[in-house]
Amino acid sequence: MTVQRDVVVKQLADVRPLGNEEGLIPQFGVLINNLPANFWNLATMRLLDAAQGERRKELEAALVDCAHQCGYNTGYGIVNSEEFQSVVMPMVTEGAKDVLRGAYAVFTAWGWAKSGIAQIKEGEKMVIRAVDYYEADEKPGYHMAYMIRGVSAAFFDIAYGGDYPNGLNTFDCEQTQGIEMGDKFGEFVVTKK
Repeated sequence: MTVQRDVVVKQLADVRPLGNEEGLIPQFGVLINNLPANFWNLATMRLLDAAQGERRKELEAALVDCAHQCGYNTGYGIVNSEEFQSVVMPMVTEGAKDVLRGAYAVFTAWGWAKSGIAQIKEGEKMVIRAVDYYEADEKPGYHMAYMIRGVSAAFFDIAYGGDYPNGLNTFDCEQTQGIEMGDKFGEFVVTKK
């Protein structure tokens, strides 16, 4: 048996994050937020529209880096959480490949992106396809799936970059297609730096 994506998505989508007394949402062994997607999209587009030339490239790299660092630490917490261990790990038969499949099922369950692995060469390359992701809600005329890019590189870092926390920034991710650009799906290619 390999990870049954639909089973994982259904079971983990039913977990409703609740805030504690301090207003924090501790879930899956990490702190999460429950802000609307249009908040993040609007903030991103305003930042990008204000930046020009080299500053814009620096800002885009910073947005990917923020998602990369967040995805690395959050992803590590998720794959080591009780929820992931009880739902996903019993299905894991192909090691890191199945853990990655489970991580993308969580990604889908939480509404970040209906995404999954289209191709994987262990420790070298991974291609992700997403048919829906919150950053595609906007049509700005440029690729803007910075979160998926950063998190995809982070997930591969967790799987193949070395022991946590020393594996961060082993891999990079480029967006090659985007719904926000009129493509049928978003495509993201992870490779070693």
